[in-house]
Amino acid sequence: MNRERTIYERINGVLPRLMNSQLLENRGIGNEIGFYIFDYEPEHEMLVRDQTLRFRQKLLQAGIPVLDINLFRVILDILEDRGFLEKALALEQNKGPQALGKALTPLLNAEKIVQVIRERLAPHHRLVFLTGIGPAWPLVRSHAILNNLHPVIGNVPVVAFFPGSYDGHELRLFSTFKDDNYYRAFPLVPKEAPEVGS
Repeated sequence: MNRERTIYERINGVLPRLMNSQLLENRGIGNEIGFYIFDYEPEHEMLVRDQTLRFRQKLLQAGIPVLDINLFRVILDILEDRGFLEKALALEQNKGPQALGKALTPLLNAEKIVQVIRERLAPHHRLVFLTGIGPAWPLVRSHAILNNLHPVIGNVPVVAFFPGSYDGHELRLFSTFKDDNYYRAFPLVPKEAPEVGS
């Protein structure tokens, strides 16, 4: 039986993986697209958030520019651009999060979020990070974004930092809520350590 890696062991494995030319050039994954998920327990959110900033800085120093798409920040930007941010905050305070979610669904569908990502993606970006997935839920579902990104992202690898679990088939946000089945991503740094001698 394989030993499960600690969060620190897994984080230490992220940067070498992101700098790997196979990942950056989408090689060795068959006909699949370069979508990767780094899943982690929600209590490690601040640690992972701090580390993604460090990863971006180190990658930029190595000549690998990263586009960081914080889904929660994208939600706020869309609401602000439409002049709806203050109304949304008041609606949530007065009528609760369910009423807010119902009112915002047409404004925050996956296609609109992906359009923002398309507009921000520049030719020099070699990686895309998806962050802010936890705070964006339930207004935005990460599997819907990943499914809709396929046609617009081109050959740029995408790494989703996911507070929950991913078993290669199913995303579980906060290791509780089933986000949906998603079969097209690879674990960035698997939770299980390889057996010694393999």
